[in-house]
Amino acid sequence: MTLTKEGFHQASVAATGDMDSTREKEALLQTVTRTGAVVPRKRAVGRLVMHSMAMFGREFCYAVEAAFVTPVLLSVGLPKNLYSLVWLISPILGFVLQPVVGSASDHCTCSWGRRRPYILGLGIIMLLGMALYLNGDVMISAFIVDRQNQRTWAIVITMLGVVLFDFAADFIDGPIKAYLFDVCSHQDKEKGLHYHALFTGLGGALGYLTGAMDWGQTVLGYTLASEFQVIFFFAALVFVICLTIHLRSIPEIPLRYENEESKFLLEVTESYKYSSIEEEIRNGYLKSTCTEIKAAANPEECVVTSCTEDQRRMTLKSLLKTLLNMPSHYRYLCVSHLFGWMAFLSNMLFFTDFMGQVVYQGNPYAPHNSTLYLTYKAGVEVGCWGLCINAVSSSVYSYLQKILLPYVGLKGLYFIGYLFFGLGTGLIGLFPNVYSTLALCSLFGVMSSTLYTVPFHLIAEYHREEESLKLQDGEHAEEHERGKGIDCAALTCMVQLAQIILGVGLGLLVSVAGSTVTVISASMVALIGCCFVAFCVRYVE
Repeated sequence: MTLTKEGFHQASVAATGDMDSTREKEALLQTVTRTGAVVPRKRAVGRLVMHSMAMFGREFCYAVEAAFVTPVLLSVGLPKNLYSLVWLISPILGFVLQPVVGSASDHCTCSWGRRRPYILGLGIIMLLGMALYLNGDVMISAFIVDRQNQRTWAIVITMLGVVLFDFAADFIDGPIKAYLFDVCSHQDKEKGLHYHALFTGLGGALGYLTGAMDWGQTVLGYTLASEFQVIFFFAALVFVICLTIHLRSIPEIPLRYENEESKFLLEVTESYKYSSIEEEIRNGYLKSTCTEIKAAANPEECVVTSCTEDQRRMTLKSLLKTLLNMPSHYRYLCVSHLFGWMAFLSNMLFFTDFMGQVVYQGNPYAPHNSTLYLTYKAGVEVGCWGLCINAVSSSVYSYLQKILLPYVGLKGLYFIGYLFFGLGTGLIGLFPNVYSTLALCSLFGVMSSTLYTVPFHLIAEYHREEESLKLQDGEHAEEHERGKGIDCAALTCMVQLAQIILGVGLGLLVSVAGSTVTVISASMVALIGCCFVAFCVRYVE
């Protein structure tokens, strides 16, 4: 018996008669491997670009936050002793909850798909958080008359908005990456990751440019109550458009339909003998990811045991066990990702302050009408242009990665990103000069593009290798306990862990040794990560 694409399509329709025409067309253009994994068809470039628009909108909003969150917090009168609390709540929540969300998305049976419901929910939380921290002062003024109560509630609402925004913006990256891995072939995953990095850089650059413009003298500036509201209008509009395009980019086949298709195909092929891999593929034997085929005492028969709903639903205890029992190469990849984000964030979070205090020799604590303070402010503005250069270079390098990959491989790309960033930040710390610093900001983009592509590319390689091993193991192949969602979540958890470590330790170092310590620390951590990437991370040949 040979199971053709037409036969598979007829079986799919018989098993899932309530699927709409979109899902039927999607199922027709896909194949099923012997392990039950659905191999998606090749995606058009336009679909991959549409899928990448979520990264554009997310990074646009991130750039707006980086440019305005400190002035907003200062304007509402947030005490200095609460700054660390604002920046620590979100990463702590993310580090604890992100694997849970990743696992939940792996087992989601929503008719709309596994990942898109979570992406939509997190996108709504992002908009809510951005609305609160950019408009909280105006909202409170409209409801509360007492001046003292206004200040207190404005601080509370602004802090809540920052925490919600950071929480959702950090969370949403994992489901977006898992969504890409679910609906794309291996070649399209590579292309999709590069497009993600490209649009991440473009979104950041446009966000920084939007924040650098003086909107107070425009029509919108006169119409709305403050410049912050103008910025919120543009950021919300861009994000809603980008998120809508992303959610309509590539359809997902709901998990329950995949299980029903595999179950029906097992019933069709149940009466055939279990023999060699070649005969099994030739005869059309299929194994679902949610079923286990065991050889019975009689080699002429096989027993098919379906997973129960309780077995598929992962509790928090089993989730933690899964994370702790991850293969060593996954853990090493997470550690290298932690080094990368610690280095990158320690530089980016304090870069504008470094430009104002060290490069321009200004003083942020001087009177606001003094020359020293105005000099510091000018340095901060130039630092924003440096971050814009970083975003543009990230987009350019994400395109160059496709050219370099066949020559240097993933190991070379990973090593280059950490090495260039470590050398660049080291030179900035040793020789603080306006023009050399702005030129070296382009190396920040190399690191940014590397962090957004290479680790997730390696996750895709690891999953493809495991699927190949299943084919070779035959009847001894075991169910893959971890999904792509939880692996992507474990990797993105390192971003939150890096924020926690830096929030606890780096602020104290800056207060003791000054802003120069941030770029020197970034250089040292990046060079340590460079060695780790070269000798500890495993690469699939």
